[in-house]
Amino acid sequence: MTETTHIQTTPPGDGMKPRSPEYRVAVDSLRGLRQDLFHDAFAYRPLPRRSTDGRIIRRLPARLREQATWTPHALIGLAALITLLISAADADDAVLLIAPLTVIPVLLTMIRPVAAFWASMVSTPLAAMIGSNWGEWPWAAGSFACHLTVLTVVAMRTRPRTAGWMWALTALYAIIADSGIGPTYLYGTNSGPMLVLSAMILLCVTVWHVRSAAAQEVTAQQTVTAHERSRRTLLEERTTIARELHDVVAHHMSVVAIQAEAAPYRVENPPPELEKAFATIRENAVAALTELRRVLGVVRAEDYEAPDAPQPTLADLEGLLANVREAGLGVEKAVTGAVRELPQGVELSAYRIVQEALSNTLRHAPGATARVEIGYVLGGLGLRVVNGPPPNPGLIKPSPGAGHGITGMRERVSMLDGEMTAGRTDDGGYEVTVFLPVALPDAGDA
Repeated sequence: MTETTHIQTTPPGDGMKPRSPEYRVAVDSLRGLRQDLFHDAFAYRPLPRRSTDGRIIRRLPARLREQATWTPHALIGLAALITLLISAADADDAVLLIAPLTVIPVLLTMIRPVAAFWASMVSTPLAAMIGSNWGEWPWAAGSFACHLTVLTVVAMRTRPRTAGWMWALTALYAIIADSGIGPTYLYGTNSGPMLVLSAMILLCVTVWHVRSAAAQEVTAQQTVTAHERSRRTLLEERTTIARELHDVVAHHMSVVAIQAEAAPYRVENPPPELEKAFATIRENAVAALTELRRVLGVVRAEDYEAPDAPQPTLADLEGLLANVREAGLGVEKAVTGAVRELPQGVELSAYRIVQEALSNTLRHAPGATARVEIGYVLGGLGLRVVNGPPPNPGLIKPSPGAGHGITGMRERVSMLDGEMTAGRTDDGGYEVTVFLPVALPDAGDA
């Protein structure tokens, strides 16, 4: 015979039996009760003022509109006053004892709502034992009005689950009070009216909560939809602009590059200066096409990733000056201060400003000389691009531009919180002066 040994293994986990669904529901319910009515029960939660954007309040005069924001507080105060009057009519001799027990919980709902519910639960048997002319148990007349008011206000200031727990505890108190505790053999019970009225009120409040949550969700969804629609419209407009730029500018720049490359072959034995000039024209056209493709990529889509090619900085200024010198512009450069590396935005903006200023000189003052001055100061970077008057003003052709160059420079300077002045000089030239601030490094970073 073969002996078989059975080894019983313990399933992974804590070794306890799995809990039944009913047990988990009960545990979750008790956890919800503890979270809603016991955790931070005395937390300070002041009742907020009513918004002035309501359909009724916004139509009121300005003086009344400010006072109307205190409407919730006024209504609770009115309810406390009604409760006080009911308590005074119900308990003639003991009104000084019963009135605080019924009024304080109502007023407490404005600052500590959960504590107000517990105060009402505690004050109910105390008011009933002190005495009542109403003749019913376990709620005296003032306590009846107090508890209904507290349930309503606290349910409106909390969530629907809290309202359910408050009604359940109220029903539990009614069952215990009607089970033989108290003078039930002399008076009738008013637990039924209390539970029915409170259930109807809490049901209405719960429906109001659900409706408000649904309205907020619909509003949020409409906002998201409107935002997505505006983004889609913007993307369509940007795509249209990119297409127009590509069809117009890219076509003409491509023609310029091709003609500049083919021009030397149409002339027999062209001089080296002519070949170099056409080569420079072609290089500039190709560089312009490259920059245009980068700009079009940014315009076409929001998720466009810029190429890894570095943006020009002041270190590339010599290449720019050499380019304009080959185009026939005499330009000098002067640098003052300790040359240092500046933030990328400042470097790029300074390069573009000098580039645009020199382009304007080539366009509007052909044959003139220019000077570029760069000053590295403690708080930023100073730029000055000035050109002299054109030697032959009659040869200047009207420019078809709309002045976007100066506007673009001002936008760059404004984006960096800098300062810029541009205008004609006394001798008929033109001057552009710019200051771009740069934050000083912290002492800890030095």
